[in-house]
Amino acid sequence: MQLNDATAVAEPPREAANDAATDSPRVWFDGRLVAIDSPQAPLTTHAMHYGSGVFEGIRSYATADGGAAVFRLPEHMERMRKGAELLGIDFDVERASEAVLETLRANRHADAYIRPLAWLGSGTIGLDVSPLTQHYMVATMATQVHLAGKAARLGVSGWRRNPATSLPPLKLCGGYVNSVLAKREAKQRGFDEALFVDAEGFVVECTGANVFMVRNGSITAASHPDALDGITRATLVELTGAHSRPVTLEELRQADEVFVCGTAAEVAPIASLDDTVFGDNPLTREFQALYARIVRGAEPRHARWLTVV
Repeated sequence: MQLNDATAVAEPPREAANDAATDSPRVWFDGRLVAIDSPQAPLTTHAMHYGSGVFEGIRSYATADGGAAVFRLPEHMERMRKGAELLGIDFDVERASEAVLETLRANRHADAYIRPLAWLGSGTIGLDVSPLTQHYMVATMATQVHLAGKAARLGVSGWRRNPATSLPPLKLCGGYVNSVLAKREAKQRGFDEALFVDAEGFVVECTGANVFMVRNGSITAASHPDALDGITRATLVELTGAHSRPVTLEELRQADEVFVCGTAAEVAPIASLDDTVFGDNPLTREFQALYARIVRGAEPRHARWLTVV
C-alpha cells in the first residue's frame, strides 16, 4: 500500500482545496489527492472478486468552536490496521490517519462520513495474495447529522452473523455481504433494520450497529463473540456505565428501552422488535443528546476523543 512515500500526506495546495469545494470532491488515492471520478481499478482487482479489503466508517463533526474534528480517529485506524494485517496489507496508522485529515481539508468537510479503504489489487486471480498490489484510499462525504429522529423498527433476521471462528469480527469487506443479505431481507419484510441472533437465542448485533437495552433503570450492552467490537459501543459503555454481558432475545423483548449505536447510526432508539413495541425511550434520548454534545466538542472532559481537522 502506497503510504510511505514522503509526498503521500503533504498539505494540498490552497488552490486544490478551493477547487474541491467548488468543483469536484477529492479522494486520497495511493499517495495523492485526485478528483473523485478519476481513479480507476482494473476489472481483475482481487478485492472486487474476493472481498480482500478492509475499511472503516468514521465521522467528523463541526465543533462548537467553529472548527471540525474527527471522532475517535486513532481507535478506528488501529482497528483497520488489525484487519489489514490479517490480509497481509502493509498499513501505517499515522500516515493513513493524516490522509483522512488531508481529504477532509481538501473537501472542506466538517460534518462528514469518512470511508478509508485498503485493498488488494492486481497481480493474479486466486487465493494467494502475496504477489498482489496494495492500495489505500480515503473518501469523505458531507452529511447532515439528524439526531433524535424517527425510531427504527427492528426485525429478527433469518440469517446468522458470520461466526468469529470463521471470519474475525473486523471490518473486512467480504464479511459485509452477510449484512447486505440481512438488511435486504429486513427491508423486504417491512422493517428498517435486522437483528442477528445466534442458534442459542443470544443477541449478536444489527447489520452495522451494536445493541443496548434498558430494564428497570439498568443499562446493558449486549456482548457476543461474533459481534464487532464497536468503538461507539465502547464510548456508550463508558458514558452510561452499562454492564456488558450476553443478552437473550427474550430479555431484549422484555426491555423498557432498546437502542443501537454505531458510527453511522450514532445513538438510535428502537421503536419495535418484531411485534414487541417499546415506549418513548427517554434514557435513549438523553444518551443521544450527550453523544451529540461530545462529538461537537461541547464536553471538554471528553476532548481526548476528538482529532482536530
